[in-house]
Amino acid sequence: MDKIFAVALNLHDHNTYDGVYHNQRERETRFKHNLPYHAEAYAHQSDILNVSDYRLNDEFTEQYFKKPDDAILAFTYTFGGIRKSKEELWSTILKGHDEIFNYDPKKLWDHYHKDNVYFIDHHQSHAAYAFLNSGYEESDILAIDGIGSKFRCVFFDKEQNLIDLSDKLPIGWLWNHMSGLTGFGTLGASKLMGKVGYGKFSRYYYTCFEVILDGPITEKKQEHFKQIDVDTHGVDDLAYTLQRFTLDKIKEHVYPLKTCDNLCIAGGVAYNGYMNEEFTKHYNNVFVPPAVGDEGQAIGAYQHADFVLNKNVHKSELYAGKEYEYIGEEKVNYKEVAQAIADGAVVGWFQGKSESGNRALGNRSILADPRNPDIKNIINHTIKMREDFRPFAPVVLEEHYKEYFDTKGGPSPYMSRICKVKTDKVPGITHVDNTARIQTINIKDNEKFYNIVNEFYKITGIPMLLNTSFNCQEPIVETPKHAIRTFKKTGLNLLIIEDWIIRK
Repeated sequence: MDKIFAVALNLHDHNTYDGVYHNQRERETRFKHNLPYHAEAYAHQSDILNVSDYRLNDEFTEQYFKKPDDAILAFTYTFGGIRKSKEELWSTILKGHDEIFNYDPKKLWDHYHKDNVYFIDHHQSHAAYAFLNSGYEESDILAIDGIGSKFRCVFFDKEQNLIDLSDKLPIGWLWNHMSGLTGFGTLGASKLMGKVGYGKFSRYYYTCFEVILDGPITEKKQEHFKQIDVDTHGVDDLAYTLQRFTLDKIKEHVYPLKTCDNLCIAGGVAYNGYMNEEFTKHYNNVFVPPAVGDEGQAIGAYQHADFVLNKNVHKSELYAGKEYEYIGEEKVNYKEVAQAIADGAVVGWFQGKSESGNRALGNRSILADPRNPDIKNIINHTIKMREDFRPFAPVVLEEHYKEYFDTKGGPSPYMSRICKVKTDKVPGITHVDNTARIQTINIKDNEKFYNIVNEFYKITGIPMLLNTSFNCQEPIVETPKHAIRTFKKTGLNLLIIEDWIIRK
């Protein structure tokens, strides 16, 4: 059996995976988005992590990649990142592999393999990660990004043939440009999505989008963005109309390609919860993995190589970060913590290994009472330090989610779908358009997280908590040191680290 070590070089989150441990550079450096390759940008973070020698050269390769000598390097990248650093890559890990840049896959399992280098396309990595973690015997797969290799969007049918939808469905590309146009930055699509619920349909914007996406994307098309009048027609209506346009184009170009009842979705656009929920109306089963964006690229590269070379369907662990050692025997009283939340406390929740991906899924979370109508403002203003319009998600006991949320889909363990809320009892997690991005939890997946939600249920009769990522204008906290630092500088009332309660 071949030993595999996977690496993904991306514009903003280099990551590695060895089958057990998943390393995301954003979490280690505490530097969010647009990470340059050179270490100088990280110098001010040196008190947290010694990164002074992290460069995309031999030193970078040695210290960050950490590939065993007898392992195969499974490798993928974001097109923009490779273009910026082609010379450096050629001189290090890709020396003698120039033909990689002409690689043109036709099927999901196509690959380049020479000596100890195994290479796949960016979107093959996305697709493999989604499919091999789904448990499906067969599936349609949609991999949709703003950027990435030569493709922006690809569809794999159940026979795993690659269908390029880049010119027909460059939705991620459109969202990136619109978020930049509206002042959120080209990586701020999630912020723009938070505005969807505030807007209404605009024929003006819809026509603009149709003109821009009429035919292949060219450099000349960039000029159309400058002509869109956001000041007159408003950001809220743009966001709503863009979401409507997205769903319409999905129905037009993806639905006719359906070859089975299962669908896997991956790529950065798969964070669009409205889109994912829409697919549940057309497919019996829809799977969206947790590290669905570029932060999961290394996992996908590993799984692709493990499947092709070793005939192994290697399902990745959800909690695959570092482990930390603790001294002491204090035990958390879950009832006490749940009662504190019910009384108004906002709690930092730090447990075990960190989650794969960018969602707080129970090990690096901020927890609060979803019944409190003021809790969104409290957390946005005193803890997250972000815009008022940003909503919060619920974590709900799996056995109760259909009582509170209107959805045709099954459980949503990775917070991937936006559903209508059926009740007015949980205003803290209900967005202005009466929706919520739900996470379901069961005792098998995360016993500690289930127990704290269940204790809150026993006290209040509400089987859910508000669950948001443990951070403050930075990537999700990774280490206990980061957790304590964020706790001290924000309005958090309690910090739970493993079995310890920390109070101010």
